[in-house]
Amino acid sequence: MASIHPPRIDPGFGVYVHWPFCLSKCPYCDFNSHVRRNPIDEERYVEAFQVEIAHRAKLTRSRKVASVFFGGGTPSLMKPQTVEAILRSIADHWAIEPNAEITLEANPSSVEADRFRGYRAAGVNRVSLGVQALNDADLRALGRLHNREEALAALSTAVSIFDRASFDLIYARPGQTVDQWRRELGEALILAPEHLSLYQLTIEPDTMFERLERAGKLSLPTVDTQRDLWEATQDMMGKAGMPAYEISNHARPGAESRHNLIYWRYGEYVGIGPGAHGRVVGPKGRRAQATEKHPEMWLTCVETEGHGLVEDEALSIEEQGDEFLLMGLRLTEGIDPGRFQALTGKSLAPSRVADLIAHGLVEYTREGRLRVSAEGFPVLDAVVADLAA
Repeated sequence: MASIHPPRIDPGFGVYVHWPFCLSKCPYCDFNSHVRRNPIDEERYVEAFQVEIAHRAKLTRSRKVASVFFGGGTPSLMKPQTVEAILRSIADHWAIEPNAEITLEANPSSVEADRFRGYRAAGVNRVSLGVQALNDADLRALGRLHNREEALAALSTAVSIFDRASFDLIYARPGQTVDQWRRELGEALILAPEHLSLYQLTIEPDTMFERLERAGKLSLPTVDTQRDLWEATQDMMGKAGMPAYEISNHARPGAESRHNLIYWRYGEYVGIGPGAHGRVVGPKGRRAQATEKHPEMWLTCVETEGHGLVEDEALSIEEQGDEFLLMGLRLTEGIDPGRFQALTGKSLAPSRVADLIAHGLVEYTREGRLRVSAEGFPVLDAVVADLAA
């Protein structure tokens, strides 16, 4: 287990900035990403981001920013001046913690050393690279624009410029064997600076992969092989000193993604940009927020209405409890049952907890936190559903 220390009260406050544009749409991707033939008017988008930042700041004036995360889409397509202007606007509207984590996602195909140095000068101190595979055949199958050589060059550039770096890989790819994955993961561990995100490939609705699967042109490894791939991942990462601190994320102690920990620990965050989501707490409780997904429609909304929100709803006590479980049980540190009770006014059902413990799916830590066991993580969704029922 990674040696992270769960907060007793406040998980922190973060700002998520969504840049929705990509050079191409990957066939497995269900994120809010869009391809545009014509150049993006970044100055116009910067002005809209600034308007949205001012709007969200009015709702969260007392908060201090612990992290900023530029996600996408492909944020590394932005000019460094765009990133700088957005970060300056955030600093103008909120206090920023001295050691705030500022992360930017990047695709290897859009990595340039001068651009990365520009991001670093703008205030970015952590980069996350979407490598996804370390062989050219699988990169092509995944629809990636980069090859292995470009991925390795991008990673080298990233670690030479930023103090903190991470990269993603996808496993359980069509035809992948456990031995193949072990070799690839072994190489990744040699390359890994401090953090690896390892995602099991799933077929998401409304993606090209879903259409290919329905047509019988794509098949994932069997359920048994997927379980073997999962177990091989946990074994290798644990032995390498980068255990899972979340179901798909592995880090050396102290190198965990602080921004994502805010989500999983059920903290507050605002979402800026097309299709961004937020969770803020006001006088009447926690609210779920979401913005218009379509980039040009979002732009129009912000310019005419002063914000791009299309959802700003109060969450019921039951919804808050469900979200707290869904997010917190992804972490190997687990959840504080006392906080669940404080959120919902009720305790976790003792009989359900006892039954899950008896089946080896959950366990209590010495500190009294409830967490999913190693045996329970492969069936996490069922465990959460049982506790939330």
